[in-house]
Amino acid sequence: MKDFVLIFRSNDDPAQRPSPEQMQQAFAKWMDWMAGIAAQNKMVDRGNRLSPANVKVVAPGNVVTDGPYTEIKEFISGYTIIKSHTIDEAVEIAKGCPIFEFGGRVEVRAVIAPDDND
Repeated sequence: MKDFVLIFRSNDDPAQRPSPEQMQQAFAKWMDWMAGIAAQNKMVDRGNRLSPANVKVVAPGNVVTDGPYTEIKEFISGYTIIKSHTIDEAVEIAKGCPIFEFGGRVEVRAVIAPDDND
């Protein structure tokens, strides 16, 4: 099996922001979804949430800017690393993510190991 990173992209649209009650329900769904992945012995790293505000971008020439880009309506809100036989299987796992209820998306990327020739 290979490792895949699930990158969670959240929508910053105020119309998509959940209420506190919806947040509680979403948290429970996230925990259930994560537990389901762990129960299949496919969880590598639960990952963490990432701050949408406390972020900087470092560019060549020691240029440091606030970022990534304040004008975008979508930001990376967290990640999880899972094990899967194929990217299609990882995508199927990602399809159960509760982030879709709030306009978010999941990006699935294979982790390239040093001995991986793919």
